[in-house]
Amino acid sequence: MTWRTRVAHTTARGARVRRAAVLVTALAALAPACTLAEQAENPEKPRKEAVRQGPPGKPADGRVLAVKIDNVQPARPGTGLEAADIVYVEQVESGLSRLMAVYARKLPPVVGPVRSARETDLELLRQFDGPALAFSGAQSKLLPLIDAAPLRALPPEDSTEKAYHRDESRPSPHNLYVRPKALGARVDEAGLKSTGFRFGAAPAGGTPATRHTVDFPSANFAFTWVEYEGRWHIAMDGTPARTPSGKALSAATVVEQRVDIRDSRFRDGWGNSSPFSRTVGAGTARVLRDGRAYEARWRRTSPQDGTEFTTADGRPLAFAPGPVWVVFTKA
Repeated sequence: MTWRTRVAHTTARGARVRRAAVLVTALAALAPACTLAEQAENPEKPRKEAVRQGPPGKPADGRVLAVKIDNVQPARPGTGLEAADIVYVEQVESGLSRLMAVYARKLPPVVGPVRSARETDLELLRQFDGPALAFSGAQSKLLPLIDAAPLRALPPEDSTEKAYHRDESRPSPHNLYVRPKALGARVDEAGLKSTGFRFGAAPAGGTPATRHTVDFPSANFAFTWVEYEGRWHIAMDGTPARTPSGKALSAATVVEQRVDIRDSRFRDGWGNSSPFSRTVGAGTARVLRDGRAYEARWRRTSPQDGTEFTTADGRPLAFAPGPVWVVFTKA
């Protein structure tokens, strides 16, 4: 089966957060058919075709569904993020961000905008037992690795016509959405056990915290504690993140996980290397829960294992029950 690859990219190399955001938004308004973030998906630019031939015995649909979600300004607000059990925030080309939402307890009616997969996703997803991954394209040389990975790949080309649709009121390519139930994906809360996360009462210690910011080269995240909700409200690039209905997007636990981020061997059509966030190994983190910040250690011994978080003195660090946002930053 052949299918054309789609590569997420912007050319705002090295731009600061606000400059990149303004530039992307301005170009989207002037020329919705050719925004910066979609240049790699421009059908006029030559692209390689790839034959997907997954090995026999691919795993059946596991107990979680992961969806790659666009996260530049023209793609906001994201749909279905509020229902995710875990949201991983990854750095991509030009210092921008992309999200991978993981669903285990319930499937929302619609999720999106759906965008392309990255090498980081494949290492992250190996902790789950045969997960399903909804995405739209990938760098051509990454496709064989996706086919060989122990997951069920669910791009539009391999799905039913009812699963994916375009919202014509929004600029392309930030307008592709998926209906998870139409994918035939199934989820089970037990699928979260393999993450290594513990949930329970807050540990002793920590320091009072009401706000925490995380900076990427061309993106910014801020988490503000709202006591009466018992949640951290999320802002992206200086703007409060909301659902399409206007509700504040929030998390019960936020993790800034410091990892090795390096250039990968995969490049887009303009020669830019795609960052790879190494999530196997050990390092430091900051965990936010219940209005407190905890300096922590993380350890993941192999791709098949989950990630364990401990306090500075080695005690298990439990997360608050509810959605978890994990932001990968450079160690």
